[in-house]
Amino acid sequence: MPTFCVDHPSALTDYVGIMPPGADISCNSGDPPAPLDRLRKAGLGAFFRPRQVGEAGLTRDQLRTLVRQGTVEHVARGLYRMADAEPTEHDSLAMACARVPKSVVCLLSALRVHEIGTQAPAEVWLAIPHKARAPRPQAIRLAIVRFSGPAWDLGVTPATFEGVPARITSPARTVVDCFRFERLVGAEVAMEALRDSLDQIKVTVAELSSVEEVLPSRRLRAALDTMSI
Repeated sequence: MPTFCVDHPSALTDYVGIMPPGADISCNSGDPPAPLDRLRKAGLGAFFRPRQVGEAGLTRDQLRTLVRQGTVEHVARGLYRMADAEPTEHDSLAMACARVPKSVVCLLSALRVHEIGTQAPAEVWLAIPHKARAPRPQAIRLAIVRFSGPAWDLGVTPATFEGVPARITSPARTVVDCFRFERLVGAEVAMEALRDSLDQIKVTVAELSSVEEVLPSRRLRAALDTMSI
C-alpha cells in the first residue's frame, strides 16, 4: 500500500482525490524511535529499573504505557522486564540481585551457578552486610545470610545474570561456606559440595585451605582429614 508523505496539512487536499482507502499519510522518516524501540536499543538487559529507563530517554509515563500495553512487565517494586524476554534458570537470580543490589549470591544458589552438587534451591540465597536492613518480602523467595569483615570480599567475584550486575562467591569460597553454614544447608549438602567440586576439579585443596585460613571451619578440616586429603 502506498505511503503519502505530506509536509504541510494544507497539502493534504491535493491528494484527497487520489489516496486509496487506508493509505498512510504520515511521514515517519524524521520521527524519533518509538519508546519500545528506544528501550530495546538501550541494551538494558532483560531486567531494568526506572532510573535506567530515564537514562534511555523514556519518561515514567511512557514506561507506564508500555506496562499497560503488555510489552513491559512490572515484576517487583522498582523492577521491570521485557515481556518477550526468554525465561532462563537465572531469572530469579537476576530479579533478586536487581532488588538487593548490595548482596552476594552464595551457598546453594552459588552451588547451582557453579554446577556443583545436585541442589536446586527454591529460594535465592543471598548474603548481605552484617548491619544491613533485611530486604522486604517480595515475589522472589530469598534465603538471607550475613557476611562481615573479610567474609564480604574474600573469594567474591563479579557476575552478571540476564544483564543484571551481581557478585557471587567463587567455587572454593562456596564450598567453605557450606561448612561454615552447615547448620543452614545440612551436613550432607556440604559433603556433596566438597566431593563433587574436587571430583570435577573445580577447586583444589590448596584453594580451599587458602580460604579456610581466613574463614576458619573446623568441620571442613575434619572432612578433609576424613577423606585423607
